[in-house]
Amino acid sequence: MSNVLVTGASKGFGSLIVKTLLKDGHRVAAAMRGVGSSNKEAAQELKSLGAVPVEIDVTDEKSVKSGVSQTLKELGGIDIAINNAGTGVLGLQETFTVDDWKKIFEVNVFGVQRVNRAVLPHMREKRSGLLIHISSMVGRFVMPFLGPYNASKYALEALADNYRVELSSLGIESVLIEPGAYATSFGDALLRPSDQDAVKSYGPMADAPEQSMKGFEQLFAGPNPPNPQWVADAVSNVIKAPRGQRPFRTTVDRVGMGAAVEPYNKAAEELQKGVYAAFGMSDVLKLKTQTAA
Repeated sequence: MSNVLVTGASKGFGSLIVKTLLKDGHRVAAAMRGVGSSNKEAAQELKSLGAVPVEIDVTDEKSVKSGVSQTLKELGGIDIAINNAGTGVLGLQETFTVDDWKKIFEVNVFGVQRVNRAVLPHMREKRSGLLIHISSMVGRFVMPFLGPYNASKYALEALADNYRVELSSLGIESVLIEPGAYATSFGDALLRPSDQDAVKSYGPMADAPEQSMKGFEQLFAGPNPPNPQWVADAVSNVIKAPRGQRPFRTTVDRVGMGAAVEPYNKAAEELQKGVYAAFGMSDVLKLKTQTAA
């Protein structure tokens, strides 16, 4: 049984992950914004199942520190932090302003760094811990009309990998879960471009992003749509795997993208091993499992 913190727990993957881990017997802090207001109903539901609702806005430093402190107090520790909070976009890349990009990175990248910085001192003291980052297939290849989101997930992949190699000697693991496309509430709040003049200047192509989204909706409306529970199950399986044997990347897709990405992931891992060996750094890819003195 582990003490687990899950961000973005009010809906989508986050809510499913919390419910799955509770069934597995873990103690879970369900972090979200608006515990007593906008997400009060979701917080109460998860609390009734045994979770501890925690107020965390990953874009706010004080909120993250306060929420992590509450989690440490309520659970008695944090063994696993699951960075699930995220936000998406839909539009032509040029038409997103720099401020639009900042909004995406504040959640998808800087928010992850805030959470990791808040939990890692506790994990380093114990010489044990697991960081799980919910990434995306588009952290490995780009899809049109998701420009800032694609870039944020590429950044998340690098962030998680750097933590892997820098924390391995301290007994702390950092891994990635890479989902494909799923029908969750994630798509209900996609950020659209702020520069509408630029959108109009694209002429007929300005309609392409929304047309693309309709194509995805048709996929989800089919008889056997991708099941978001698969992502929660993948998280559960990674946690169950023995320390030091957990895969760094886990793809979760059954419509073709995962099968295409897995050889790429394997090749990237072998490339990294080769480069690290050439520089005498192979040890950083191996988890040290000693406990604190």
